[in-house]
Amino acid sequence: MIISRKRIARSKVEQIKAGYSAFTESKEIALYMKKELEKLGIPVYEDSTDIGFWFIPQKKVM
Repeated sequence: MIISRKRIARSKVEQIKAGYSAFTESKEIALYMKKELEKLGIPVYEDSTDIGFWFIPQKKVM
């Protein structure tokens, strides 16, 4: 089964919009997420670690 990286990124952005943090191990998905969050104007704290990328919303988005 093939899963689109963009679809995964969109799902994680929806998670952030709901006020939850999101994690991905993939740099490609992290880049998609970052672009989408910037486009939507959603402020997040980004934490890049050795094992992946955390996106933590700075405030709850309605």
